[in-house]
Amino acid sequence: MLTKLKVKDKFNKELPADPDQNNTRRQVHKACFSYATPRIPTAPQLLHVSPEMAETLGLSAEDTASEAFLQVFSGQKVLEGTAPYAMCYGGHQFGHWAGQLGDGRAINLMEVEQGGKTWALQLKGAGETPYSRTADGLAVLRSSVREHLCSEAMYHLGVPTTRSLSLMLTGDQVLRDVMYDGNSAYEKGAVVCRTAPSFIRFGNFQIFTSRKDKETLKALTDFTIRHYFPSLEAGTKAGYIEFFRTVCARTMEMVLHWQRVGFVHGVMNTDNLSILGLTIDYGPYGWLEGYDPNWTPNTTDRQNRRYRYGQQPNVALWNLAQLGSALMPLIEEVQPLQEILDNCQQQFPNDYLQMMSQKLGLKNMNPVAHELITDLVQQLQLTETDMTIFFRTLSQLRTTTDLADDTQLEPLVLPAIYLPEEYTEELKEKWRSWLLRYQAQLQQEQSNDTQRQTSMNVVNPKYVLRNYMAQLAIDAANAGDYTIINELYELLKTPYADNPEQEKWFAKRPEWARHKVGCSMLSCSS
Repeated sequence: MLTKLKVKDKFNKELPADPDQNNTRRQVHKACFSYATPRIPTAPQLLHVSPEMAETLGLSAEDTASEAFLQVFSGQKVLEGTAPYAMCYGGHQFGHWAGQLGDGRAINLMEVEQGGKTWALQLKGAGETPYSRTADGLAVLRSSVREHLCSEAMYHLGVPTTRSLSLMLTGDQVLRDVMYDGNSAYEKGAVVCRTAPSFIRFGNFQIFTSRKDKETLKALTDFTIRHYFPSLEAGTKAGYIEFFRTVCARTMEMVLHWQRVGFVHGVMNTDNLSILGLTIDYGPYGWLEGYDPNWTPNTTDRQNRRYRYGQQPNVALWNLAQLGSALMPLIEEVQPLQEILDNCQQQFPNDYLQMMSQKLGLKNMNPVAHELITDLVQQLQLTETDMTIFFRTLSQLRTTTDLADDTQLEPLVLPAIYLPEEYTEELKEKWRSWLLRYQAQLQQEQSNDTQRQTSMNVVNPKYVLRNYMAQLAIDAANAGDYTIINELYELLKTPYADNPEQEKWFAKRPEWARHKVGCSMLSCSS
């Protein structure tokens, strides 16, 4: 059945391998990867497949239902002719250099060519590798459900992302301390097959520069340019500079999409930044529900909030600066890299304003529109206001809406406010004032209400994978019910559609989820 997969490995064919093939924790030098065989699960069970991703790889529904699919994508069997491996990379974690990190619980199975594109297939949670450090290399159902659903949800939101092919139980129990508070417990083991054109990260380049290994750094960089940036010239200073420029542009575009839909990554370490500008490593992520630029879903980051929503663009620039430093041995000149970073820093605020104007359905980016956006961001923080619901509901405003009438004003605001008792007369008047100014700008632009609503609804999703929704799917799956996983998967394939039959998911986070572990508080434990 899986002979349909057109395997064409490159990374483990063209780049230097670790000569030591023992699966022992160690420092790996002058190698881009180490061979690693997935751990054989006790009793694998397929829970969900992305039919779209399977079709992209050339697999049918019959193929994904086969025993061969179950075996290969649970780690039970290595596909003939392939040589699984774990990547070697380093990284900055929470701003501090952490040295060698690497694929500690991810094993790359193969690369597949289909439809003129290449896809790397990687198992997350498939056991130990030389980079596992003190961990077991496994993953649990809880985090695997979140990764599988979110990867595909982000793709359908139009956010650059890695994707997910399948979600499986392993039949094994995995010990985890969810909140790192000493209360360890056994959870169901699981494995996800992640897919992407490549899983190369910023940290892949950093590790070699940190070790003054220019030869392997050059080999990796030339490989990356040759296969993923073919319009650029590998092996030249000019080519390396343009490579950095392109990575910067793609990374900032990705973060702009995050800000657009209210996504918070939670762990923007340099080893979690894709060289292709794709969202990678779905750990303690979350969607901004109550609009708060200082919010992060990651309990590990609770004190400093380094990776909070409002800080994501600046962190991306900081990470790009670290990538620039890693490429310095090849470029040997700071100025062109600094100019690229400076241009990104100057350009992003303009891109942000343009993105926000699209969310508001404004055609003209003038001082009035700029002021409206600035004031709105402040207004949203006066009370706990749901970002997704507010922008989606705002599209219903008409240039003829009588905002002096509370019965027409309040449906535009109240559905997004978490605590109605905070909707005081003073707050009501502030919202009335802002909406009147916004309405006046729309009138000045001679906005067509129907066309504007359509354009706003293209960039403002109605449905996103809120943490409480993922937790409901996890709780049901732990009880042996996998229907919510599929229901959410189907819902999030069309996040911009109205889907009135799924209106129950167009709702604020319920109060029971406000402080529940997995809904408001998440850790890196998986």
